[in-house]
Amino acid sequence: METGNAMIGALIFIVLVVGVNFIMYVIVRGAFRHDKKDPLERLTHSLKTTSKKEGESMHELRRRILELERSKKGPTGDSE
Repeated sequence: METGNAMIGALIFIVLVVGVNFIMYVIVRGAFRHDKKDPLERLTHSLKTTSKKEGESMHELRRRILELERSKKGPTGDSE
């Protein structure tokens, strides 16, 4: 019985590994398949847009915090 359970566990592990590898293959193939651009150029472009979006959201957060601090101080400049 223990051998049967070990075989089932090994089979599930192998299927998971093969499945993950297949999914990664499909993702990479799809990423490098389109257009005539260099794959590395496309990769760096996608990374830049992600960091650009994060930078914009952080800038917006800083701006809102400053606005809240200004409204909290009030017209007299006292903090409380």
